Amino acid sequence: MRSLHKTKGTCSRSIDIELEDDVIKSVKFSDGCDGNLKAVSQLVVGMKASDVIDRFEGLRCGRKKTSCPDQLAKALKTMLLTEK
Repeated sequence: MRSLHKTKGTCSRSIDIELEDDVIKSVKFSDGCDGNLKAVSQLVVGMKASDVIDRFEGLRCGRKKTSCPDQLAKALKTMLLTEK
C-alpha cells in the first residue's frame, strides 16, 4: 500500500509512504530539514509501522505541537486503520 500524507504544522509538506503488511518499504518527505529527514527515512525502512508509531508519536519540534516524525506516526496510524 502506498499513501501520500499531507503534513500539518511542520516544515515538510508531505510524506510519501510505502507499506507492505506492517513493514515500511519506503518513506520520502517533501521539503523540511533535508539531511535529518533522509536519515529518518532510512532508519525506518524495514521496521514495523507499529514500532515506529510507538517511538515517534508525540515528538515535538521546538515549540511546535508536532514534528515530522510525529506526522509520520500519524500517517502510519491512518494507513494501518485503512488496511484493516
